[in-house]
Amino acid sequence: MERSLAQPVGVGIVAALVGFTSSFAVVVTGLRAVGATPEQAASGLLVLCVVQGLGMIWLSRRHRAPLTLAWSTPGAAVLAGAGGVAGGWPAAVGAFVVCGALIGLTAAWPALGRLVAAIPVPVAQAMLAGVLLSLCLEPLVAVTAAPLLVGPVIVVWLVLARLAPRWATPVAFGLGVVLVLAAVAAGDASLGLRPPGLVLTPPELTLPAVVGIALPLYVVTMASQNVPGVSVLASFGYAVPWRETLLVTGAGTMVGAFAGGHAVNLAAITAALPASAEAHPDPRRRWVATQSAGWAYLVLAVLSPLVTALVAASPAGVFETVAGLALLTTLGTALAAALRDESHRVAATATFLTAASPLVVLGVGSAFWALVVGLVVWALLVARPPRRARRRVVGDRAAVGRQWGPWRTTR
Repeated sequence: MERSLAQPVGVGIVAALVGFTSSFAVVVTGLRAVGATPEQAASGLLVLCVVQGLGMIWLSRRHRAPLTLAWSTPGAAVLAGAGGVAGGWPAAVGAFVVCGALIGLTAAWPALGRLVAAIPVPVAQAMLAGVLLSLCLEPLVAVTAAPLLVGPVIVVWLVLARLAPRWATPVAFGLGVVLVLAAVAAGDASLGLRPPGLVLTPPELTLPAVVGIALPLYVVTMASQNVPGVSVLASFGYAVPWRETLLVTGAGTMVGAFAGGHAVNLAAITAALPASAEAHPDPRRRWVATQSAGWAYLVLAVLSPLVTALVAASPAGVFETVAGLALLTTLGTALAAALRDESHRVAATATFLTAASPLVVLGVGSAFWALVVGLVVWALLVARPPRRARRRVVGDRAAVGRQWGPWRTTR
């Protein structure tokens, strides 16, 4: 391979490996939480790899730009926090189909995109932080229950987070694999491997699943993946074909949902590697890195039964710890965005606490109710000033400059 191609191809493979190993445990955990069997979870992971791989190959070649896709890791965290849903796994699959339809509809109907954009950033980020909290607490729970087993995973992750942050979670995952294989060799577990294959599930549309899973999944996918993904690529000088990307990812999500895939979107974190100078000094050649990542994901799809079996056979707490550690940065970013402005903190805190709670009302989980609570508190405390304050502004011209300025910044 000529030298000019070796660099972006290698970077693309690294991006795929890092993206896969650092978050697949979150995806499997989320799918299992809403009722998937190990075989159905493996099918979901497989179809997600295939859909995002084919999407990257198509978009990057068509536009000659590093348009990297990913599965929705925050969306998988929403699933993990949602727990069981009325109607079981078929209802969850129906919610995935609705989420994909909403993503595609956003491309065709800009008003829907404006409606999502109208959700205050602190509320959306606080909801995400709330659903992430339980997963990020798993390392503490696990190390208390099994310090000799989980402790080394945490130590390895911490050391590499200081020395080589990109490889911290993949290496922690590798150590987890060693621990699982050791348990299997000792006769304490069985992998139960099966050949790769898709397990199709007829979707069922139920109101609790649509409201409690599809809507929060759509919101966090748009707000925490698609919109930041556009910003990341823009920072490297690339314009995202917004409508086409939403159509591709929305249609891919709908098709993949029948096999258990929850959501595909623009990559946010892993997008930076193929788009940077590390992929190629010439920005016009960096799309090759995304091509390489797409093909790598098609290869990784074959491994989905193996990694799902590893999670199922792992000693309690091992891969939950890996998933929690992988999401710490996302949790910190969400909390910082939610609480940055002091005037927004009450609404953001109410949203966060609701999302982190085990609240279930009318069969609908806490993620949806967190949005409701956050928007109500926002409307009461932030969106409009108190009536008395408005009268003061009108009656005292000297105070207009002092009071109008802060009000405008909170709208």
